[in-house]
Order: sequence, then C-alpha cells, then structure tokens
Amino acid sequence: MTKDQIDRISSRFPSRWFRNYLRSKLKSDPLYDAVYDELKGSNLPLLDIGCGLGVLAFYLREQGLTFPIRGLDYDKRKTDQATHVAQELNDDDCTFAEHDAREGIPEHLGNVTILDILQFFTPEELDHLVTTASDRVAPGGKLVIRSGLKDNSTRFKITVAGDLLAKATFWMKDAPTHYPTAEDFERILSPHGKVTISPLWGPTPFNNHLIVLEKQAAP
Repeated sequence: MTKDQIDRISSRFPSRWFRNYLRSKLKSDPLYDAVYDELKGSNLPLLDIGCGLGVLAFYLREQGLTFPIRGLDYDKRKTDQATHVAQELNDDDCTFAEHDAREGIPEHLGNVTILDILQFFTPEELDHLVTTASDRVAPGGKLVIRSGLKDNSTRFKITVAGDLLAKATFWMKDAPTHYPTAEDFERILSPHGKVTISPLWGPTPFNNHLIVLEKQAAP
C-alpha cells in the first residue's frame, strides 16, 4: 500500500491518536495484505469478528473490494469511530456494531475473519467461537484467522508481553487468557475443509500466524 493510500485511510478518523496508530499499523503490519490476498477473488459478504477500528474493511475498500462488510467488536469506542468513517464515505455496505463474540455470532453466510482476538477467550470459548465461525462460511468461502500461537519461541514470549502492555495502556479491555496452538486449529477446523497455517509476522517481533479454512465450492 502506498503512502497516499495509507494517508487516505488514516485521515478519515476524527481522533488524532487513532490516525497516528493507523499509519503505523498499515506501514508495519503484513496482516492486511495477507487477508486481501485471501479474499480478492471473492464476492461473498464478509463478517469481521473483532473488527476494532474497521481497519481491515477500509483497507479492502481502498484496494477496490466492494462486497458487503459487517464488523463486530465489543469495544464501542472503536466501532463508533469505524461507523463515523463509513458514514463519511457514504458506504452503506460497510457497517459496524458493538457485540461480544462470547454471546454468539449472528447469522451469516460468506467469508469470515477473526483477527488478533482469540487470546482473550478461554479454551472452551475459543473452540465454540471458531467452530461457529466455520459454520458461517459459505461453500467456496474462507475463514481467515490471525492468532499468536503458543510454542517455546522467543516470539511467543514477546507476544504475551505485548498483549499485557495493550491491557495496561487500556488499548485492549481485557488481558490475555489463553493462547491456542497450531494443533488446536487443526483439530477444530479440519472437519470443515482445507486448513493452512503459515507464519505472518513480517517485520514485527510477534509470533503471529495466518490460519485459513477454505470450504469446498458447491458442485
């Protein structure tokens, strides 16, 4: 993404702090390019669970993807910011709402993303959320997850420290509860389709991985 594109996205946010955060995030985090690569050939609607400020949605729009996007997050201050930007853009197909995924996932059939939130769920909650999200994926669609994975690496230790710092600075409302392993995702997702797990940390020090479930298209 070019500097002009990054500036166009970040400048839409009324909060100066959020504008600076977005510029830094879009310059350094490989997440958005990776999700775009997974979804760019699809016209299915997207449900973004844990959408935060809606960065993914606005990134995909900037890259020319026009399918409907519905973002959910339990931090109202973030979804309010995202809603403001969508209204400024007159984008009725891009909506955001406060919602706690522990209470379930609304009906949906399309693609689903869950990015950087699963460490805040207990093992039982994580299993239920990921299974339910898999059920919301349409034939030919994808569930795209990014998560830090528990292992013995230094990256994992830095990931935990970063999440604790996010809680201490009130960026996140909760502290991390449980980190899944690659084997957890294989176990939960394999009954639903093809599963791929690959590193996705780019220049960051964190132990982030991209987990993709792809459902077979209808015959």
